[in-house]
Amino acid sequence: MTGGFTVVEPVMGTVASITVIGERTARVERAIAACVARLRDDERVFSTYRDDSDISRLRDDGLELGDVDPRVAEVAADCRDLRERSGGRFDAHWRGWFDPTGYVKGWSTDAATRAFDELLADGAIEAVGVNVGGDMRLRTAATSEHVWRIGIAHPTHEGELLATVEVVDGAVATSGTSERGAHLVDPRTGVHLAGPVSATIVADDLTTADAWATVAAIAGIDDLDWLPVAPVASGIVWEHGRTRRFAGRVEVSAFHDALVG
Repeated sequence: MTGGFTVVEPVMGTVASITVIGERTARVERAIAACVARLRDDERVFSTYRDDSDISRLRDDGLELGDVDPRVAEVAADCRDLRERSGGRFDAHWRGWFDPTGYVKGWSTDAATRAFDELLADGAIEAVGVNVGGDMRLRTAATSEHVWRIGIAHPTHEGELLATVEVVDGAVATSGTSERGAHLVDPRTGVHLAGPVSATIVADDLTTADAWATVAAIAGIDDLDWLPVAPVASGIVWEHGRTRRFAGRVEVSAFHDALVG
């Protein structure tokens, strides 16, 4: 089996790019449709920009978790656990109300990508990658030798790569201030990150990679105290021309000064 194709759909205020390595059959099209439908349905539930979303109703109408979609309670429990494990570096309640925006995209992408389970299990496709806003869940059939090679963009040098990672089955997520300015807030202080800072995490699933990339970016390059409890495979933190890299819970390099500032 050779070749592949990509489908791009607007979701969650960004775009989802679904890349399939394999033939574009009716069965594959149904899986793509199911994947996109799940992403959009989660957006309906969790969007903070829609007045009719469950999250907005929870915030504005005085509802309880039991009054809204059960997915909200599931994500709320996950976010409470992440707040504890991260030492408060991630906190979906820091605004005074529940806003899981920094968590739900990865969680939803993992759920949506399960639409391809059967296709991968029986070898109908070699691999599938679902990229939502630059964060990727990458999967490969057990019978395939396909490897995803992912370039991590340099935060300040357009067109350059900070690193390249190879993934067979896993996820890659990046968080920081380089893409949209100072959009990250340290929930412990309420202060926006001054930047520039970027953190990329590789993990088994995008729920983990996305959430802990946010933790790593909030923590910054001088704070890896969160690493011993993080279920991540590897990662890199970049800040002001310096990098720290780690594999599992072990740092594999310390500070490196960039040749170009």
